[in-house]
Amino acid sequence: MNRYFLGVDGGQSRTTAIIGDESGRVVGIGLAGPTNHVEAAEGRAKFVNAMTACLSAACAQAGLDPSSTRFASACLGFSGGPADKQAILEEILSSDRTIVTHDAMIALAGATAGDPGIITIAGTGSIAFGRDSSGDVARVGGWGFIFGDEGGAFHIVRQALRAALRFEEGWGPTTSLRTVLLEATGARDANDLAHRFYTPEFPRPRIASFSKLVDRAAEQGDAIASEVLLEAARDLASIASAAREQLFEDLATVRIAYVGGVFRSRIILAQFRKLLEREGQNQVAPPIHGPAAGALLEAYRAAGVRCALSNVPEEKP
Repeated sequence: MNRYFLGVDGGQSRTTAIIGDESGRVVGIGLAGPTNHVEAAEGRAKFVNAMTACLSAACAQAGLDPSSTRFASACLGFSGGPADKQAILEEILSSDRTIVTHDAMIALAGATAGDPGIITIAGTGSIAFGRDSSGDVARVGGWGFIFGDEGGAFHIVRQALRAALRFEEGWGPTTSLRTVLLEATGARDANDLAHRFYTPEFPRPRIASFSKLVDRAAEQGDAIASEVLLEAARDLASIASAAREQLFEDLATVRIAYVGGVFRSRIILAQFRKLLEREGQNQVAPPIHGPAAGALLEAYRAAGVRCALSNVPEEKP
């Protein structure tokens, strides 16, 4: 009888389920809505619906009956962590062993194809996460937008707005960031924009999306915008280095992967790579696989199965 393994990436925008056979070949994939919030009754219902939908779609593609399929092993990683989801999953998922973890773990597993290494994630926020050959892990950053998330997109826009406010009030250098942000938002001035950013009209993801404008200003020669991006790169390199120091010897060769919209900036990625590779034995590279494939690799790992994945679909960011 064939054994099947399940990996799930549950995020803030979508949930992806991937099923693999005993050889590591992906045989089914299913997509559904977000599964990051379950506290309220409505959130629980959305979580169950999304999980059921992505599992059903993946099983259908694999030629399996979702109502009777029991997985040999399953790993599910969620944005926001696993604490409020474990009990619900026991009701809707049949598996010999089930690991419920956070999204950084499965992102790392996918990025390094299950090998030791570090991943630096920079989207709206930021975090570095690593694991060594003994299975020891280290997490650096990820403290949220109030106390941390340096180098993330929200932090970049916050620094850009601070520069615009200083310029507007006459105690900071000239920068095009003020004009760029005002034109994009329709605000009267930087002070008005700062107040708008405190309102529900501008949730954190929307504010973070303006980081692309900061990148564009830097590419067009704005020195202050460039410094904001270089500072972000320094912060991201620093958290990756801190994770490395906790896990690896000085002379060890370590793969450091990067993922997230912030790294679409040519300036940030180039500086991030430069800072880490000049330390010596760091190999900075994009992810090998996405987080759902990483979750599948963790499912194999939990069952003691060593295999390389094949027929892996491309995962949309």
